[in-house]
Amino acid sequence: MPAIGEIDALALKERRARGEDIFVLDVREPEEIAIAPFPGAAHIPMGDIPSRLTELDPARETIVVCHHGVRSAQVAIYLARMGFAHVLNLAGGIDAWSLDADPTTPRY
Repeated sequence: MPAIGEIDALALKERRARGEDIFVLDVREPEEIAIAPFPGAAHIPMGDIPSRLTELDPARETIVVCHHGVRSAQVAIYLARMGFAHVLNLAGGIDAWSLDADPTTPRY
């Protein structure tokens, strides 16, 4: 199984504030995104990733986000297996983002 890295919410916020070109992939379901959208993220539900893989750039750094970091970790491992070179999981998901980086993001 490929090893994937993690990034915490504050580190992601700092990297985005510096203007780094980071692709954020939100793998939550549409009803979750309606409650708490992740700013600037692309949305592909976890179950659709295999059929929509061609929409993603395997050479671009990708940070995968879900609610608590479990589904996104699974997707990150899958992407790494599919040849994506730079994949990180957002530790704690959007919940950690709300707690640590952006308290205006609703928790659910």
